[in-house]
Amino acid sequence: MTKPVHGGNLAWAATIAGCQISAILDFSASINPLGPPDSAINAIQTNISQLRAYPDPNYQELRKALSLTHPPLTPEWILPGNGAAELLTWAALELSKLEKIYLVAPAFGDYRRALQTFTANVVEFPLTIGEWKLEQLEIEADTNKGLLLNNPHNPTGMLMELETIVPYLEQFGLVVVDEAFMDFLPPPQLQSLVPLVTKFENLVILRSLTKFYSLPGLRLGYVISHPERLQKWQKWRDPWPVNTLAIAAAQGVLQDQAFQQETWNWLADARPQLFQGLRELPGLQPYPGAANFLLVHSQTSVDQLQIKLLKQHKILIRDCLSFPELGDRYFRVAVRTQQENQKLIDALAEILN
Repeated sequence: MTKPVHGGNLAWAATIAGCQISAILDFSASINPLGPPDSAINAIQTNISQLRAYPDPNYQELRKALSLTHPPLTPEWILPGNGAAELLTWAALELSKLEKIYLVAPAFGDYRRALQTFTANVVEFPLTIGEWKLEQLEIEADTNKGLLLNNPHNPTGMLMELETIVPYLEQFGLVVVDEAFMDFLPPPQLQSLVPLVTKFENLVILRSLTKFYSLPGLRLGYVISHPERLQKWQKWRDPWPVNTLAIAAAQGVLQDQAFQQETWNWLADARPQLFQGLRELPGLQPYPGAANFLLVHSQTSVDQLQIKLLKQHKILIRDCLSFPELGDRYFRVAVRTQQENQKLIDALAEILN
């Protein structure tokens, strides 16, 4: 079986570990370990009977529910999708029509895939490894240039402040910001560009509901941008990209304030516990992150470390081979429960000591 590019490939991991998929402790996919919440499960069960009918192709009720979480936006500013990945496709199509696209690197592999699909002219704008700081990109304002980045940044976990990104909105013809992990920050810490979307017609914001609410199997994301752009995207894509059960789950979780607070409370304790445990191990250097994952530098081969963790402990970590700037000396781990985090720390200690 071919080694996966993405995290979360449990079939490959189980083959290497020689066990059932259910026995793998997965740190490779950055999914909330507290979910799916009951609000999602109850909504799915309640709406099973709706499977006999097609969903609303315009998703009016879902768009309304999403807009209520981003006041004062109205539903026409939001378009749901079959995961943020589907919406990235249409963002890449728009970007590819520009003369040049700047991509902040290291970059999530699907960005390159989507841009290459439409033969976009990509110029990489690298972060300084170790500092993880977005330096000011010195270019003249040009409506025929685009920018694609994510915030918090994947895989470094770096959170970029609004003041860092806003100048780019005045320089580029189109700016696409993937905020897939922004929900993991409690409201006082948010650095989302959503409040600026009505001011800048060239701004596209991608959001995910599957990571925070632990629903990756349902595939659900949404995009926030100018209504005229979203009308165009709706015409481009296949009909009914979001299924009935995903709609129901989304409408259920968006009002689940108890689960949201529980998640913020968990992460506030679990992330520093995992960071400190990794920092005390020989040959490892974790980097502080704002999201629900940590990037770690290793003095030894991550490829070998990953295999040993699977074979000896049935634990899967995410290598960074899909990030050319990082290679075989970095890995990424999701933050899980404190008990599960300790299992990873103990397993790594056994291998590294």
